[in-house]
Amino acid sequence: MQKIRHTPVAPTRTQRLASGGEIDAHRHDDHQIAYASQGTIAVTTDAGSWVAPATRALWIPAGTVHQHQAHGELDLHLVGLPTTENPLGLDRPAVLAVSPLLRELIVAYTRTPGDDSAPRLRLRAVMLDQLRVSPEQPLHLPTPTGPLLRELHAILRADPADNRPLDELGRQIGASARTLSRRLRAELGLSYPQWRTQIRLHHALILLAEDLPVTAVAHRCGWSSASTFIDVFRRAFGHTPGARTAAG
Repeated sequence: MQKIRHTPVAPTRTQRLASGGEIDAHRHDDHQIAYASQGTIAVTTDAGSWVAPATRALWIPAGTVHQHQAHGELDLHLVGLPTTENPLGLDRPAVLAVSPLLRELIVAYTRTPGDDSAPRLRLRAVMLDQLRVSPEQPLHLPTPTGPLLRELHAILRADPADNRPLDELGRQIGASARTLSRRLRAELGLSYPQWRTQIRLHHALILLAEDLPVTAVAHRCGWSSASTFIDVFRRAFGHTPGARTAAG
């Protein structure tokens, strides 16, 4: 059984992680914001996984068991907040849009974690104000709990480009397409195409962080063309894959 570290105070700091590097499963008594100004960060909890490129930050509520993984060379900025401060009013993990201003505030605030000067406290106040108006982004990939959906999830995560119809995948795991669709709606609130698209977008973010060309990412994730992938990506994230490293 995996041991879960308990670090009561969520740290505020900047650290580098090599591509593929991890921070093992742990929890804090504080809230935490995790932001990668370079690279893409993935956070996994029992409820699912969240992936955030440099235009996004992750909100991790107090008590949430989570682990981090770096995709691409990662400049990770962590902001710890006491439970009395919840600028987002959220009690679950979430991905937030990061404006150019918020990016600079987080980077500056985490650069000198031991500084309690008046200018830094003012910077912190502005950062919290910006967080309050940061819109939540739909980048959550929920983890199914039932054995059938877990098996289907494993197949799609192993090969996001698997374009077999649901009835064919169902035969492989011993369930009808109707049963799988019903369970997806009941467990995750998603249709099969919606869920598969979420899996593919998460995988695409990881491949983009590893500097694969957009066309290669599109085909590895199951899209018929780069233009189709770009259109889906833009609708999900508000910008094209080629603009993924620019905050805002």
